[in-house]
Amino acid sequence: MIDALAFLSAEQFLAFLIGGLVVNFAPGADMVLATACGIQGGPKAGAAAGFGAGSGVLWHVTLAAAGVSALIAAHPQALDALRWGGAGYLVWLAWKSWMAGAAGTGQGHASLWKAWRKGVLTNILNPKPVLFMLAFLPQFVVAGGPPVWQQIVALGLVFAFTGTLVTMGYGIVAGLAGQALARRMGVVNRLAAVLFAGLALRLATEG
Repeated sequence: MIDALAFLSAEQFLAFLIGGLVVNFAPGADMVLATACGIQGGPKAGAAAGFGAGSGVLWHVTLAAAGVSALIAAHPQALDALRWGGAGYLVWLAWKSWMAGAAGTGQGHASLWKAWRKGVLTNILNPKPVLFMLAFLPQFVVAGGPPVWQQIVALGLVFAFTGTLVTMGYGIVAGLAGQALARRMGVVNRLAAVLFAGLALRLATEG
């Protein structure tokens, strides 16, 4: 995989990193999910959710390298199914968090495994990464280099790595803030529910 990146010039690789980081830092589904899990379960849960979202990116990288993303993108019904499936899952998370009430303390009570799983499923069920991988990664494929799929995988791994670090950072910061909020107000579960519901609405209404 390193050989696949060696064909990029320093300027091309820098442009790829900057472009990827801009996307990573922009508010999106992964950031909101990690923030909600951090507020609800503490810094470790927020980091686990961020790591899960990064793990989900690997799924989209695999699809892009195999050409499946192009097939999905060509069929609006498939994208709609992904979007509505993701929205439904987030509504379920919102309901679970709301029903838990304000009992949470923000002290990491949430299972790290469950937080990781939320991150993975939210990312996989979001159709936007499918289109992003098709639009972004091929721009940095070098003609005459290694096979295209190898270059896509190499670029995707770098993007997944930087994105995972950024999203975990969001989750950790939110977890620390959630701990302080819990000590004063005791409404972390309700706040997490609002974030989940808002993310579900955004996913459902985006074309």
